[in-house]
Amino acid sequence: MKTLIIYISIHHKNTERIAKVMAEVLEAPLVKPREIDINSLAEYDLLGFGSGIYFGKHHKSLLKLVDKLPNLKGRKVFVFSTSGVSNAGNFIHNIRHKVSNFHIPLREKLVKKGLVIVGEFTCKGFDTVGPFKLIGGISKGRPNEKDLKQVKIFARTLLEEDKK
Repeated sequence: MKTLIIYISIHHKNTERIAKVMAEVLEAPLVKPREIDINSLAEYDLLGFGSGIYFGKHHKSLLKLVDKLPNLKGRKVFVFSTSGVSNAGNFIHNIRHKVSNFHIPLREKLVKKGLVIVGEFTCKGFDTVGPFKLIGGISKGRPNEKDLKQVKIFARTLLEEDKK
């Protein structure tokens, strides 16, 4: 199974740590959204899309890339993220931004393009954005060894899914 992982990791490289573990298990190259030749995506059997979460959704460069995707209908994809708070996020924030799960905006774009989501992974990541900086950040030490172990398990399930 030929796999490509497209990710962006900005502040503390939380998502990059996760992406590197996935890439190792899946024997997949890692590329950033601005580096990808979208015409080459048809070469891959499985595509991964991930970033940190910014105001309830994946990084805007990743979302814009998905908007530009060529016809890859039926292609298998997976989604991943890291965030200072849990995937359900802050209740008030979620109401304001109409988000019940941080993956929903990306997931909806992928499904609209006719892509098949075969898995999703998320874990906490160290976050010092905005008011969190005043308290030294949240989710310190994350992703941790337990998170990285879970990422390996997740990536192996993607390999198993391919054998079905």
